[in-house]
Amino acid sequence: MQIRDLPYTDPGRPDVRSGPRFLLWLGRKQVAGQVKAMLWGVLHMAAVALLPVVLGIAVQAVVDRSGGRLALAGGLMVLLGTLIALGDTMLHRVAVTNWITAAARVQQLLARRTAELGATLTRRVAAGEIVAVSTGDVEKIGWFVEAFSRFLSAALTTVAVCVALVIYQPTLGVVTAIGVPVLVLAVLPLLPHATKRADDQRDKAGRATELASDTVAGLRVLRGIGGEELFLTRYRRASQEVRKAAVHSARMWALIAAVQVLLPGLLLIAVVWYGVGLVQDGRIGVGELVTVYGTVTFLLFPLRQFEEIAMAYSFSRPSAARAARVLALRRTVPAADAARAGKALSGDLHDPASGLHAPAGRLTAVVCGDPDAAGRLAERLGGHATGATEAPSVLLGGVALDEVPLDEARTAVLVQDKDPVLLSGTLAELLDVPSSGEVGADAALKAAQCGDVLTALAQASADDSGDPMRTRITERGRSLSGGQRQRLALARSLVTDPEVLVLDEPTSAVDSHTEARIADGLKELRQGRTTVVFSSSPLLLDRADRVVFTREDRVVAVGRHRELLRDAPAYRAVVTRETDEEGAGPARSAAGADTGALDTELTRLEKTEQIEESA
Repeated sequence: MQIRDLPYTDPGRPDVRSGPRFLLWLGRKQVAGQVKAMLWGVLHMAAVALLPVVLGIAVQAVVDRSGGRLALAGGLMVLLGTLIALGDTMLHRVAVTNWITAAARVQQLLARRTAELGATLTRRVAAGEIVAVSTGDVEKIGWFVEAFSRFLSAALTTVAVCVALVIYQPTLGVVTAIGVPVLVLAVLPLLPHATKRADDQRDKAGRATELASDTVAGLRVLRGIGGEELFLTRYRRASQEVRKAAVHSARMWALIAAVQVLLPGLLLIAVVWYGVGLVQDGRIGVGELVTVYGTVTFLLFPLRQFEEIAMAYSFSRPSAARAARVLALRRTVPAADAARAGKALSGDLHDPASGLHAPAGRLTAVVCGDPDAAGRLAERLGGHATGATEAPSVLLGGVALDEVPLDEARTAVLVQDKDPVLLSGTLAELLDVPSSGEVGADAALKAAQCGDVLTALAQASADDSGDPMRTRITERGRSLSGGQRQRLALARSLVTDPEVLVLDEPTSAVDSHTEARIADGLKELRQGRTTVVFSSSPLLLDRADRVVFTREDRVVAVGRHRELLRDAPAYRAVVTRETDEEGAGPARSAAGADTGALDTELTRLEKTEQIEESA
């Protein structure tokens, strides 16, 4: 797998039973890359390991006054230098590729799981942990994958060098072969303590991140009650705890690094001291001693790879465990709903958090004083996350949307937001979406009042066929006006014919006459289906079977449009856009203002109906 081939077509099904199992699964997915990096690493380290041998040949050639062997040693050094440069370059290239592709695989898995869980995720996992997994943990997992191939190269090269030393110079080789494993195992007793301190640092960092995300999410409320300084003090305290834990952890890793320097140094001193005695006794030559000394010095290099892999595993193991915990989450279907598996969702739509109730087969209009609140509620009705981690799930026919398979939930409920996107392509391709098959494109376009849009597209047809369905729509519908884009998006939603259709301000960019006709077409086409429209347009509200008025994310009034105009002053103020100046003043009583606004609105509705009938 190369970086240019990302993202993966299928990132696979991970083993999420534990952190180590997840790392093992990730390694199996990258066997080819790991083997390639290991081979380049062996080439690089073997070339470095052979330098002392060539240097020993050169020294012995000088002692023996042999020009031919000295020239041979020089040529071998040039060759080894070339191999070192090539091996090091390719090892870095392949290892970094392994790092990036592993991190990309984990990111894809996390993104897919997040999309599958939707609103359920934030109720089952803290927001701070999600942030930590998708950022720092992914990087640490990639670090372990990248370091593992270098560790394998170092291990193979170390074993080969020790065996070669025993064969080349048995006396000094045995000392080295015994000393190297002792050096490797010497730091093992320190690793549990280092891991424990690293875990403590990571836990405190996660809590600090969660505190920061919660503070940002509730910043508006904090400012309203003057609580910024309180939460800032809490975050400072949490940040200082993270700093202290990081220093505490770094001290242990510094001790491990010191041991990795001290013990190899002692081994080197012992080998040289023993080797000098052998040279004085005439048992080995000076060149052999130089070769052994250089080889032992080289072994300090792979020993650092052992230290790095220990550190990488200590940091990546809890990160992998955290990622596995998130990836193990599933949208669960309660046992009580097992009998309805495979059956289409249907029934009344109910949001326990706001109290909104949309009867099955009816057109329900929702009026919110805050447009942002309307958008959040529309997302909730579709089973999407809204940031409220404690809010219960929306129910469709008594079934929680976040407890059914994602595909089933999305098939049952379709949400069209206030700024829908039109993808580039022909009109036929735009309307070619998954659907029930009961609503054709012509019926949907007619209900959305797209007649003038079709005429404009026919005139703009590039192949002179005059067929609007073959006319190409530019990216995001930039070649169309706002009202035309809005109506085509509505037609696309109507073609899908979901059990529940949620529309957020579907007619905000069209004129009042077109809006009235769209309201009639929508009600007729969606007869027998549940439709929820978020709007404050009197023309849409007057044609709704039921109007729900919400304030501060709670339902405060329910009824028909004209009933609410008479009985709910707050509703009337939102729908008629009545300002404080219009509703107050020395010459007008509050009752007189309400009556005037009501009469004006009813007169406007009656005139619109007369115009529509004459048209």
